[in-house]
Amino acid sequence: MSKRYWNIDLEEMMEARVHLGHKTRKWNPKMAPYIFTERKDTHIINLAKTARSLSEACDLVFDIAGRGKQFLIVGTKYQATDLVASAATEARCHYVNRKWLGGMLTNWSTTETRLQKFKDLKKEQDTGRFNQLPKKEAAMLKRQLDQLQKYLGGIRYMRSLPDIAIITNQREESIALGECRTLGIPTICLVDTDCDPDLVDIPIPANDDGIASIQLILNRLTSAICEGRALRSL
Repeated sequence: MSKRYWNIDLEEMMEARVHLGHKTRKWNPKMAPYIFTERKDTHIINLAKTARSLSEACDLVFDIAGRGKQFLIVGTKYQATDLVASAATEARCHYVNRKWLGGMLTNWSTTETRLQKFKDLKKEQDTGRFNQLPKKEAAMLKRQLDQLQKYLGGIRYMRSLPDIAIITNQREESIALGECRTLGIPTICLVDTDCDPDLVDIPIPANDDGIASIQLILNRLTSAICEGRALRSL
């Protein structure tokens, strides 16, 4: 795996409040190596270790993107939904930013069926077929399409299982993480002080509730993905 410079600045991470963990009473002892100190009953994350993990993750996604592999970004908590959609769209990654539907990966054949239904309904809408149907039937199909767009819109063009997943909140996305582990899909995941870093391949110790913190981590990762894709196209 190639090593590159990713301009990861500790002061910038401080400003984004990446270092702020959870209350000390909520901690997971497995996060002890990533904790610098505690302040006012709140754990403070060691940003030097965050920078090291983030740099390693950037190196990995850069290499994988350079080989034309597929990424899936997952973040359904309200702080992450818009950030995930924006970052994934910019880096041409698949994403899930609403409810994770159980079996989305482990029962891929069912997901493929849903995606085909989504594409068929979208085509019918685009060609004006809905306008030719009775109002009640058209309204029902429109509701189906809206639901499929909400939950599957971010993976609309995903034709196979992803090669790697980026997860913004370990505890919130425990089902998605579990499916990745079952299928052997490598994971990069933000881990706050209440998480288990042993459950992911590359844990990035960071505040997983703050919008600025999530945005900074995602921006670094998707920038590395974009660089990898650009190098491949040369």
